Amino acid sequence: MIIQIYAFTDPETAVAAIELGVDNIGFIAGKYDLVFGELSFDEAKEIVQAIPTGATSTAITMSDQVDEILRMANAIKPNIVHISSDVNLVDIEDMRKLRNCLSPEIQLMKAIPVGGEESIALARQYALVSDLLLLDTSKEGFPGVGATGFIHNWSISRQIIESVHIPVILAGGLSSENVVEAIQAVKPWGVDSNTSTNVPGSRVEKDLGRIAAFVSAIKNSESADEGGVQKA
Repeated sequence: MIIQIYAFTDPETAVAAIELGVDNIGFIAGKYDLVFGELSFDEAKEIVQAIPTGATSTAITMSDQVDEILRMANAIKPNIVHISSDVNLVDIEDMRKLRNCLSPEIQLMKAIPVGGEESIALARQYALVSDLLLLDTSKEGFPGVGATGFIHNWSISRQIIESVHIPVILAGGLSSENVVEAIQAVKPWGVDSNTSTNVPGSRVEKDLGRIAAFVSAIKNSESADEGGVQKA
């Protein structure tokens, strides 16, 4: 199970999270005055350069301009570019342009807002022009897709995963208390946490204790499942 955590703002905390077992280190690349925790390209690059071999850097962009997204990717060189603006602002054709222009070493991930049955068709369309999908929750008053702290309909997420042929990360209100239940219900390739792994009351400061609890819940569940298989 891939564990992805957002949104780091300094290299030291990012490296400490990797030591706790986090696989994907997420951060917000580009200062557009849209969301909390935005980093300049230089600040984001410091995190990328600090990440040891074996871990993955994931750069969220809130830009909806193809040229600007490419400029960010060329400046920072993350492993994954995560498109998290409102879904239609970077449409199918934009995603195709990005995939064609990005370095082959950089994967392209599209955030899909999970609502009703229409989300399944939407995810299928974007799966054709993405390397990965991230399923998250959109709420009025929150820019883009995600970082709301709310869960969504996991049965819809499960149907999306069953209907696409690329890796899918589940996000949306996941914490150490509910992540195991979410994994069992949805069967994603990876899981993501942002707001529930922050210091309580902070929108930008990561809590290493909460991150450790999130990782431990997942690892302990995996160990228990492996033990059950061995006994059988």
